Order: sequence, then structure tokens, then C-alpha cells
Amino acid sequence: MPKHLGEHVEEYLEAIFGLSQGEKTVKTTELAAHLKVTPPSVTEMVQGLAKKGYINYKPYRGITLTKRGLRIARKMKRKHRLLERFLVDVLKIESSKAHDQACKLEHGLSDEAEEKLCKVLAHPDVCPDDAKVIPLCDKPVTSCVECIEGAEHGGKEGHRGNLTTLRDLPKGKKGLIAFIRGGKNVVKRLADMGLTHNTEIKVLKSAPFGGPVKIAVRGSELVIGRGIALKIFLQRV
Repeated sequence: MPKHLGEHVEEYLEAIFGLSQGEKTVKTTELAAHLKVTPPSVTEMVQGLAKKGYINYKPYRGITLTKRGLRIARKMKRKHRLLERFLVDVLKIESSKAHDQACKLEHGLSDEAEEKLCKVLAHPDVCPDDAKVIPLCDKPVTSCVECIEGAEHGGKEGHRGNLTTLRDLPKGKKGLIAFIRGGKNVVKRLADMGLTHNTEIKVLKSAPFGGPVKIAVRGSELVIGRGIALKIFLQRV
């Protein structure tokens, strides 16, 4: 991530990421309401962000993140959600207060501290309160186990912006396993079921209210619990 980017810029990029869910176009009026600032202030800021290559912006059409902006926004969202987990799980701060404190701390958290925090927390999946997925790191690995063991493949950073968890893959859609979050036990358990890197999966049924996900893989059908489904990240096919 660029050094000394500025909290204001990071807040804008993170807000755009959250409103767009990484994909849809965001209107300046939406962004203004979210950040509680005036529309003219937002217009001036997004014009500057567009010039610097962080976003694509067309008046009256809206805003999307560039690859550069998406990487920074995901990084900030990851730091924020890891900090929320730390504040709630380790420091025992109420989840209702953790969000605001994480907002203040995320801008000063270095990438090295973020990596160590993830390991200390044992690679958490979601936020403490709203169950939103914690974005993956940018390290060129295919599982947390490789990260722990220091085995990297030399791939490019920032390549995970379009991955989705098995929990969030819609019924009837297919995906290739791109990353598995968790320790050795998780990776081994999934490998025993034939779920390894680059394996193709098709969602057959996704039960509501936190129920399991039924998938087709390697000519067989499997039922995967939601907890495990959160640990499998897919490249959509």
C-alpha cells in the first residue's frame, strides 16, 4: 500500500468499497449520505481520486473503484475488521463500541502488524457483530497454512478482489477453489473431501438461516456446513 496516503483518501475508498460491495456503481449522493458530508464536497474529492487513478468517475453515472483503488479499499476493510475482532475477542470491548474504535486505529496499523494480528487471532472469518466476511490478505499463497509456513508462490499481490466465499456463491453457479482460510486441520479436512486448490464446485442448494450448502464436486454431491463454507474462497467460472 502507498505510504502516507492520508486518512481522508482511505476513508473515501473504503466507503466506496462498502457501498458498491466491490462491484456496483456508487452515486455521489449515496457517498455523501454515508460519509455525512455535502454533495459538492464529495464531487470535489472524487474528481481528485479519479485523477490519481483510484476510481473511475463519470458525472451523473457514478463511481467505481479501479484495481488500484480496490486493493487499497480491501486492505483498509481487512484492517478494520481484524481490529474489531481483536477489540471484542481479546480486549473484551463491547461490539457496539468496537466499530468506532477500529475506525480510528485502522489508518495507523502497518501491513506487518496486520499480518501478525491475523495470525494471533487464528485467521478469523467474519466481523464480531454483523458476520461480514473479513477480506483476504494479498500474499501470493493459496491457504493460511502456506502463510504460516512461509511458503509463497511468487504470484502478484491484489489478485483477490473478485473472489467469493462458497457461502455467498449463488445456487447454480460454479467456481474454482482459489484460497482456503484456516489452519492445517481445516485444509486436511477439506482435502479429504476432495476440496483442494483449483477444484471446481457447483452450488446445488443453499439452505436459508445459516443452513448448510449442498455442492457438486468431482462427480459427487457433498453437504458443507456454513462455517466451513466461509473458509472456501472461489474464483467464479
